[in-house]
Amino acid sequence: MKLNTDKMIAEKEGLIGWVTFNNPARRNAVSLAMREAMVTIFNDYARDDDIRVVILKGAGDKAFVSGADISEFKDKRNSADAESLYNEAAGRSRVAMETFAKPMIAMINGFCVGGGLATAIACDLRIASDTSQFGIPAAKLGLGYAYDSLKQLTNVVGPASAKEILFTGRRFSAEKALRMGLVNEVVSADELESKVRDYANEIAYNAPMTVKTAKATIDEAFKDDAVRDLTKIEEMVKQCFDSHDYREGREAFMEKRKPVFIGR
Repeated sequence: MKLNTDKMIAEKEGLIGWVTFNNPARRNAVSLAMREAMVTIFNDYARDDDIRVVILKGAGDKAFVSGADISEFKDKRNSADAESLYNEAAGRSRVAMETFAKPMIAMINGFCVGGGLATAIACDLRIASDTSQFGIPAAKLGLGYAYDSLKQLTNVVGPASAKEILFTGRRFSAEKALRMGLVNEVVSADELESKVRDYANEIAYNAPMTVKTAKATIDEAFKDDAVRDLTKIEEMVKQCFDSHDYREGREAFMEKRKPVFIGR
């Protein structure tokens, strides 16, 4: 795939797709071009049946993503109209992640703040090093956060912790993030990549249709009743039971061997 910037890297490794925010000089702050590249990457991974799980990480050891690239604010976010255009691009990258049907894991090492935390929250699992720091400093900058972003945060940590994060603008330790439910697991920095690979491989070798259906069902559960599509979920469940993989799973269980799932 051809990207518009070298500050985003996409690498395919077997069943795993890697997405690297490659701006370590700015603690992997995300520029407008990087957001546009994210759309290209996720659309490509969505079409590639060989990719079953995606891992997001930041280059270097200082940050996952430290938020938006503030150096662009003067030229690209200096008025309501400019902010609207910027938000359109940010919205496209957010939609690309929100509609991505495959599991996503955020591998968090270092700073994970502002838009970086929003990116991590858009993932399905978040594994962090014990030296990571989390926060949304919007209240210290006068920024406003869109409804969708705050709804995602509240869905993950609940209203009390969401308000603590937003009202104070503080940075929180990895252990505090774990207690909030913001991350799934905290490990040492040395163990981080190994732990994330373990998660990714375990997911990748499970039945893809079952995993996809589970993700879709959980996502629907957090939608308002008026837009919840239970018919789609019922059809996805039916497809699981009618699939080759369901037969393979049953036979493998009876034969006491590992199943080989093909996603059909």
